[in-house]
Amino acid sequence: MAVLPVQPTPFFANKNQAFWRLQLAGWGGVLALRIMSALANDQPWSFFLVLLVFTVTGFSISLILSVVYRQLITRPPLVTWGVSLIVLLFAVGIHAIIDTWIVGLYRPDTESGFVQRLVGVYGYDLVLLGAWSALYYAINFFLQVEEQQDRLLALEGQATSAQLAMLRYQLNPHFLFNTLNSISTLVLLKQTTQANAMLSRLSSFLRYTLIHEPGGRVTVEQEIDTLKLYLDIERMRFEDRLRTSFMIDDEACDALMPSLLLQPLVENSIKYAVSPQESGAEIRVDVRLIGPTLRIMVSDTGPGLKDSATDKRMSGKTFDGGEAVSTGVGLDNIRNRLAQAYEGEHRFEIREPAEGGFGVIIEIPAEFATETTAQPRVATEKQGSPEGTELVPPRFAQGSSQST
Repeated sequence: MAVLPVQPTPFFANKNQAFWRLQLAGWGGVLALRIMSALANDQPWSFFLVLLVFTVTGFSISLILSVVYRQLITRPPLVTWGVSLIVLLFAVGIHAIIDTWIVGLYRPDTESGFVQRLVGVYGYDLVLLGAWSALYYAINFFLQVEEQQDRLLALEGQATSAQLAMLRYQLNPHFLFNTLNSISTLVLLKQTTQANAMLSRLSSFLRYTLIHEPGGRVTVEQEIDTLKLYLDIERMRFEDRLRTSFMIDDEACDALMPSLLLQPLVENSIKYAVSPQESGAEIRVDVRLIGPTLRIMVSDTGPGLKDSATDKRMSGKTFDGGEAVSTGVGLDNIRNRLAQAYEGEHRFEIREPAEGGFGVIIEIPAEFATETTAQPRVATEKQGSPEGTELVPPRFAQGSSQST
């Protein structure tokens, strides 16, 4: 396929350049029409100089009007149209006075007086500058509408991309693969009870990801219940290497938060704290209300920021044979998700706790569920007595998973 040597660009891609092109073309057209009218009326060639002065005067006054209109176009409609009309009538008056004066110099022997000529010229100049003003506002309002449409399309595209990204990151394919592989191993070992329990937890977790919309919010209670489903599944792989500790304020249980916000944070800790250490690590989840703010902290006892994998941990990518391999949700994705959900009314901080390890602190506005916004709770299985530490409200006791 042949390619054009010059790629076409939108006319208004450069607004300043487009303005001058339209300005020169418009007033050039006015001068051409005046010259043709003068020729049709057998005017002498010297009159063309007068027409040139008329056109240059109109061109100059329109430049001043453009500066004034540019300031008025963003004002309330009443101010815009009222002041614009006053400015236009004043500008037409100046234009008409100059034109009348020039005609008087060119034809000093004319019988009509200055005021009579001024009235006649004023109507012509009013039509001319009025049409210019109408075109100026029409073009600029059109450009504003186009910019708003482009901005809306961009925001819709970002929202769609964010929703798709959230769906993509809600369930890590590597996590699903490892879970199914573990279930297959348990079946081969004829450990049907464990395999059935793992399938049940995986089913509940998948159900949770399907019943909640990508941009939806759930209560802290629902989020913790679902997080424990995920931890139960991972614990069957890591056994006693994965240890958890929960500290959830009772008054924070009904607070709303983005769905599946904790799971990727805990997954990040499992990958970079539990998995690389033979002794494993402990993951702590702390949720509490501090005034009008919901404070969430997820920390672990892993290598922390001193480890060489810190950059990978931040981006959510590892490298296998030189090729990038997705490992789930990087912390940047969570930061972007919070930015879209709360538009700056949040805090996302990465810190290294005093006792070592790695921690993420999230603070969001405290919003509470109502009867109409409450979501169905995901069923979890009752496990044996935990060996880890879980300081949670009594309401979590029935659905809490084991913590070892």
